[in-house]
Amino acid sequence: MNSNWIAIRDEIKRRVLDRELLPGAKLPNDQELAEEFQCSRTTVQRAMLDLAQSGTVDRRRKGGTTVTLHPITRTTFDIPITRLEIEAAGKDYSYFLVSRDIRVSPPRIASAFGLAEPTEMLHVQALHMADKQPYIFEDRWIVHATTPEVLDVDLSRESANEWLIRNRPYSDCEVRFLAKRATRQEAELLASDVEEALFVIERTTWINDAPITMVRAIAKPGYQLVARAR
Repeated sequence: MNSNWIAIRDEIKRRVLDRELLPGAKLPNDQELAEEFQCSRTTVQRAMLDLAQSGTVDRRRKGGTTVTLHPITRTTFDIPITRLEIEAAGKDYSYFLVSRDIRVSPPRIASAFGLAEPTEMLHVQALHMADKQPYIFEDRWIVHATTPEVLDVDLSRESANEWLIRNRPYSDCEVRFLAKRATRQEAELLASDVEEALFVIERTTWINDAPITMVRAIAKPGYQLVARAR
């Protein structure tokens, strides 16, 4: 079955992460991989270029391709349902829909999805609360062309965070962590000071090549993110 370069890249990366290919191991040459994946050598070379740029493999003109000697750690990221996160801490969860409208996305949002130009999306802002205190302010863009069912969801009763996790699985996710100064709206909703530094988790998801959602989860002052490596 024919494969595109992304499928080949992901399969080679899987073999490395699953230790089927050990550090320093030599990979088959491009022609042999092209025969295995039933594709052109150009497709294999595109996949190998990406793997080399990410540090997964080393490419040498006369030495072939080998798995990099640097250790690679598998990282997994589970998008949390905010309600469950709050309830797991023993607190009462509540939710408030701040706004919901369909509008043309700003260029920054279109760029995050890899879109050539801004397009019409569902824009949702909501506040998650713990024991009636602000917890996370969610500023979200949803590509309803990919997820048309969301337009029928009553987002005043069910958060987009929970609905999307339960109903729209993703194949690719990009996560960024950053700090930003609170805007006047954010300061008011999160009971913080204007210009105070706030912790932000920014997530963008796709199903195959189709964009799903991009969200900025802006946490209250003092919020802590805990992660465990296994």
